[in-house]
Amino acid sequence: MDQKYHQGGFTLPGEAGYEQLTLELAKKWGADVIRDSDGTKLSDEIVQAGYSIYSTICIIRQHNAFAAEHPDSQQQTFLCSEPVVATGDTLVIDPMDGFFGEQFELNDTPDAMPYWQVYDRTTNTELPRDCWQYADGKVTLTGCTPWHEYTVSFLCWRIWEEINMYNHTTNSWTSEHLRQLDPRHPSAWEYLQKWLDDWCVENPDTDVVRLTSLFYNFVWIFGADMRRRNQYCDWASYDFTVSPAALRAFEEEYGYALTAEDFINQRKLQVTHMPPTKAKLDYMAMIQRFVAEKAKALVDIIHKHGKQAYVFYDDSWVGMEPYGPYFAKVGFDGLIKCVFSGYECRLCANAQVPTHEIRFHPYLFPVGLGGLPTFAEGGDPARDAWQYWQHVRRALVRQSVDRIGLGGYLHLTQGFPEFNDAIETMAIDFRRIKELYSHGAPLSGKCRVAVIHTWGSLRSWTLSGHFHETDKHALIHINEALSGLPVEVSYLSFADVEAGALKDVDVVINAGCAGDAWSGGDAWKSDKLVEELTRFVHEGGAFIGVKEPSAVSGYHTFFRMAHVLGIDKDTGARVCHGRWQYEVTDAPFALSTEGLGKDTALYLTDGQATVYSDFAGVPQMTVHPFGKGHGVYLSDFTVTPESTRMLLEMLLHLTGVEAKELYLSDSAHVETAYYPADATLVVLNNREAETQTVVSTPNGEIVLKLAPMETRLLTL
Repeated sequence: MDQKYHQGGFTLPGEAGYEQLTLELAKKWGADVIRDSDGTKLSDEIVQAGYSIYSTICIIRQHNAFAAEHPDSQQQTFLCSEPVVATGDTLVIDPMDGFFGEQFELNDTPDAMPYWQVYDRTTNTELPRDCWQYADGKVTLTGCTPWHEYTVSFLCWRIWEEINMYNHTTNSWTSEHLRQLDPRHPSAWEYLQKWLDDWCVENPDTDVVRLTSLFYNFVWIFGADMRRRNQYCDWASYDFTVSPAALRAFEEEYGYALTAEDFINQRKLQVTHMPPTKAKLDYMAMIQRFVAEKAKALVDIIHKHGKQAYVFYDDSWVGMEPYGPYFAKVGFDGLIKCVFSGYECRLCANAQVPTHEIRFHPYLFPVGLGGLPTFAEGGDPARDAWQYWQHVRRALVRQSVDRIGLGGYLHLTQGFPEFNDAIETMAIDFRRIKELYSHGAPLSGKCRVAVIHTWGSLRSWTLSGHFHETDKHALIHINEALSGLPVEVSYLSFADVEAGALKDVDVVINAGCAGDAWSGGDAWKSDKLVEELTRFVHEGGAFIGVKEPSAVSGYHTFFRMAHVLGIDKDTGARVCHGRWQYEVTDAPFALSTEGLGKDTALYLTDGQATVYSDFAGVPQMTVHPFGKGHGVYLSDFTVTPESTRMLLEMLLHLTGVEAKELYLSDSAHVETAYYPADATLVVLNNREAETQTVVSTPNGEIVLKLAPMETRLLTL
């Protein structure tokens, strides 16, 4: 094989004290960049070995001395106590009861106390300020109604940066607990800018400053009881940006004040999976502008010193959405995204930055995110790497990135030669794919798919976290399936649809549970939205609804698009109504029923839908003709090789694209991508076993026998 595929586009985590290992693996994996790992510094021998150098900075969490001298510069959040039932007219509540004391500390300063609130949760009303008193960490309520539940919402300091906390509690770190500064605090912001300026001077060998995100971490609330250590985690939440200064800035800009309850939301918090309030949208917009402004100032400092600024899109990323309105204006030179899945690759690959880099998993840590051993006794990191690569590779052939890499501590790879060999193979395959993509995109069917939900393009290729954090949502499974399919994919909000965005779309997908942000909730009360989608399908488009699409109460149907889908859900009002009889028909595409749901409350609306699958006498998958188009319903969707193939064939069937035009394999476990510019076919065996397949092309069939997990390139 050409030697050029053995070098370049790879970032290796070097490790002082393991210089020989670092340089050996840099050569084996073809690294052209060496980075320091979190909490470490590269030795002179590594820095001077001829590689470009990335240096990692988490701008807000390396300053404990300053935080000790300026405790009011630390970051904050609102918390809400557990509900307590009053048995008389007086009640004492400890607000911190149940929270992890090493993460939070009450903020009872005069600046914070005006934002505290006490609620009668039984009546959902706030208690007047003269009905409660605070002293010595406790809140005493008077005038309570017996047998009602009460809570205290309060501001607290976050005294342990959450990613550092995770590594201590999971990976047995014993170093100092790192605190975090809030750049909204004037003295902290002045200090951070000077610190970065000095740092750039003191690190002349650094080529790229790798910002481990920016200022505010996603919300991760730990509890005191190990039985519920993880009380709450929302990867896209803005709650950790809160402070009295931020609340004052909001009121000054928007003309109305926010309260604790705007964040606490009846103790449900403002979950990303639910449609946002106007207050949340306004607050998010303010934070996004603030983060972009401060981030640009940091990037300007880095550029002044002749260095590049890459940002890591995990950890303290909040306010920095790559598909938000301000990201491109910051001036980052690169975006780095850790990936477990295909959709995360697509998220990174299309961001508006010059360089896109993905960080492979498993991370070079003893224990993985799921708590199972990785580079430790009982772990099998090579197996893990191949499983992740299976998902990542299929997305890369659709839209490649510029660089790949690893993170963690390199010495842990000692004793795992199969892992080192696996990474070498993956790096070579990546470079081959990258070169093909640089000459031109792979062939894609004339099928333009729009996923519609509340967040629209802001949440392109994601929901709220990694796959393992969102796997209960049908849409994340659909995103993962779409990430490697030969179709065009866009993400639209309901407002986009109303504004006419469907003129460039062939298929619309709406997937979610009733009331959530992905199905849409009250957005479906818009007659204009229903009209636009109805017209779209009647004129030849397709609407695919999954689980509880377009669901909202108050109308003659529960699914507002039931007239297009030909199926609806009974919420209890139709138990006495007759049901249409039907027969299950063979589907004109590969049918996978394993990932479908078992919803027994569904019913056909007009008897015109064709039923392809049912459960207990209730349709679970249907296709309904409507005008020149079709409504398609799936009671659920779980990503598997078979369901992914079903989705592809369904999309091609709905848009009239022939499979042979796309050089498809006859196996759900073998995926392909044809690059016209090089007349090259890429064939991916996604099985850990030898597989024989037949690929159909416009010029005939190709029979192939593929090794386990093989990436085969054929010049046609």
